Amino acid sequence: MVSSNPEPPLVYTPGFGAHITTEAVSGALPVGRNSPQRPPFGLYAEQLSATAFTAPRHENRRSWLYRLRPSAMHPRYEPVPGSAQPSGEPGPNRLRWNPRPMPSAPIDWAESLAPVLHNGSAEALSGVTMMTYAATRSMDTEVFWSADGELLIIPERGRLAIKTELGRLAIGPLEIAVIPRGVRFKVELPDGTARGYVTENCGALFRLPELGPIGSNGLANPRDFEQPAAWFEDDARPHTVTQKFAGRLWRTTVPHSPLDVVAWHGNLAPYRYDLRRFNTIGSVSFDHPDPSIFTVLTSPTDTPGRANAEFVIFPPRWMVAEDTFRPPWFHRNVMSEAMGLIHGAYDAKAGGFAPGGLSLHNMMNAHGPDAASWDAATTAELKPHKIDGTMAFMVESCWPYRVTPEALAAAQPDYDACWDGFPKATLSSR
Repeated sequence: MVSSNPEPPLVYTPGFGAHITTEAVSGALPVGRNSPQRPPFGLYAEQLSATAFTAPRHENRRSWLYRLRPSAMHPRYEPVPGSAQPSGEPGPNRLRWNPRPMPSAPIDWAESLAPVLHNGSAEALSGVTMMTYAATRSMDTEVFWSADGELLIIPERGRLAIKTELGRLAIGPLEIAVIPRGVRFKVELPDGTARGYVTENCGALFRLPELGPIGSNGLANPRDFEQPAAWFEDDARPHTVTQKFAGRLWRTTVPHSPLDVVAWHGNLAPYRYDLRRFNTIGSVSFDHPDPSIFTVLTSPTDTPGRANAEFVIFPPRWMVAEDTFRPPWFHRNVMSEAMGLIHGAYDAKAGGFAPGGLSLHNMMNAHGPDAASWDAATTAELKPHKIDGTMAFMVESCWPYRVTPEALAAAQPDYDACWDGFPKATLSSR
């Protein structure tokens, strides 16, 4: 129903890039905070970000909107006839995937890699590819490496024993490993099977984010990253070596194991990190902070604060903020977000997002808590509460993600329905 209220006179506020405060209904703006537990009139708080969260303050552009209904509350977008894009182009629709089934046939880690999302160009040294793996046998005389980018390996189920040219790493769920571009390696499965995620970063090397006003400590601390000691494999059996080059796999055979480096020195090496050592920083007064506060690793671009890829985690943490909507708020973000779940449940989704699953919210498309999570958070008694037994992660990128045809066919058909059922704010006191 269209409102019958007469149109008010036009009003303008002067000033380029000024921080404006305005309301069409008196009292609609929250006072002193951005995302109270229950905004005035039952309105929905949503942040609209035209720059990355970590852009310098003088360049950061964002506004908080308080609306009658969340903008995430809409069905799937369909292409307009006559404007179809070429295959593989990015699309606006929010997507989510169930955990990948474990294969019944023997398949090694490298063979099982399946691209889901990708952007940028390996040839232009930019972009990121999100892959999953589901392996049932160890690599023996098979070796893999990528010329396109460094590989961030995120186990969700089963341990991995990673043998590289520069030494050995052992990781399991709640740990990660990064294999540099060009380093040869093989993966063995101590538990017989393994499943998880791989992020291939084709841009600038992952590094620790700047801490800014946080100071000199916090988030992921350098001392907790571990590189392997020298080790070599003296194996005269023929080995198959597969490389990823310009997005395509290439293969050759050598008469011995290429993992035969007896000694090395330098500052380029594989490394591992235990996500449980992350020093979480959060609000101790009000408002949910931007997710950049959970960044473990970042791959920057030439634009300050805008990342080619950022690896962000949502670990166990205490929630103590007062008069605050504590889960992640509704948002439209210039960065594209791919999210996975390693363990437990995610606090902004009541169901449908299981460990091993994946979701995509491409740039500027509205997303946020589902209806059940919103209802629980707006009616909860706000006392100190620990979110425990969980570990979700996000790979955020300044480029829109493309979805592979195989992944598009496997996406959940009803993901948009999780935003159905939000009541309209009534403005009953007008």
